Formats: sequence, structure tokens, C-alpha cells
Amino acid sequence: MNDSVFATIVAAAITMCFGLVLAFIGYRLFLVLLPIFGFFFGLAFGAHSIQALFGDGFLATTTSWVVGFFVGLAFAVLSYLFWVVAVAIAAGSLGYAIATGFLTWLGIDLGVLVWLVGVGLGVVFAVGALVLNLQKLVVITATAMVGAGAVLGTFLALFSSEEVEQLVDHPLKAAADVGPLYLLLYLFVAGLGIGVQLVTTRGYEIERYNRLEAATS
Repeated sequence: MNDSVFATIVAAAITMCFGLVLAFIGYRLFLVLLPIFGFFFGLAFGAHSIQALFGDGFLATTTSWVVGFFVGLAFAVLSYLFWVVAVAIAAGSLGYAIATGFLTWLGIDLGVLVWLVGVGLGVVFAVGALVLNLQKLVVITATAMVGAGAVLGTFLALFSSEEVEQLVDHPLKAAADVGPLYLLLYLFVAGLGIGVQLVTTRGYEIERYNRLEAATS
């Protein structure tokens, strides 16, 4: 076994374990995962924004990396400081991922229109989660979907010819291109993760916080 194959197997094992942990116990670990979740969604969202508005490839230019990094950093800090922002980002990421994932799965390239639909649905999800007091359900659903995405990405990276950039940019479209079994795998893991988390966290609630106010009081 050469070094590159070994490194690939190790990376796949780590990603798979992280995805399963996130999918099945993401709500209980959400306070620990907040900065990580916020950063990586911000990185992807910033890069998507540059891609949609200027036609650049996903994380293909220095500008997209810089914008993505600073958006991710801002999301990570705000998520850590404010519970309301953390929930809004989790809900917004869910709405954005559903909209852009579905439209790109249909074969529509990520352009301004797809980006606007994604942002619009993300805002609707964020406001709805806060107004309707659905914070717990949103966090469980978001972590289960992201965890299932990591599991799906691991299988695609190991057993398909899809490029890593394509897997990160349009995971559902990449799965659909390879075969329906991968989409079924994603839906199974996400659905099972949501169910398990709902059952195992019935008596557990994350305490809401405002760390900035606590630090200055």
C-alpha cells in the first residue's frame, strides 16, 4: 500500500466517523461544533456567492478563498457569541442547501438566480425557526443532513470518479450523476439521524446564551 492510498483511507475514515457523529449526536455536541459549523458554512457560502455573482469556479480563485474565509470567520465568531445567531445560521444553511441542492440536482448551474433563491429560502428558514421556536428541530435536522452529506461524500470519493471540488460544490448532483443508490444512502442516513436525535434528546435542551453580554456584565 503506497502513501497516497493510505492517506486516502485515513482521511475517508476520519470523515466517515465525523459524519456519523454529527448525524446521530449533533444536537448534544452543537455547542462544541458551533464555530466549526459556522466557519465551514460561511466558507462555502462566501465562495458560492463569488461563483454566482462573478462566474468564478467554486474556490477556484484567491478572491473566493479570501471572501469565504472571512465570511466563515464572521459566522464562527457570531455563532460562538450568540445563540440566536447560531440557530439562524443553522436554519439558514438548511434552507440554502435545500434550495441550491435541489436546483443544481435538476441541472441548473449555480448562477445569480439559484443563489438568490437559496438566500431567500435561507432567510425564510432562519426567521421561521426563531419565530416559531423550532430551534431544536432545526439544529437536529441541520446536523443530521450535514453528517449524512459527509458520509455520502466519503463513499463518492472512494468509489466514484467525481472530483473533490464537485463533491463539495454540488454533492447531491454528484450523487445523482453516479447513481440513485447514493441518493438513497444520503436520505437514509439523514432520516435515521434525525429520528435517533429526536428520541435520544427528548429531555435535553441546549441552554440559550449571549456570551458577549455575559463577558461584559
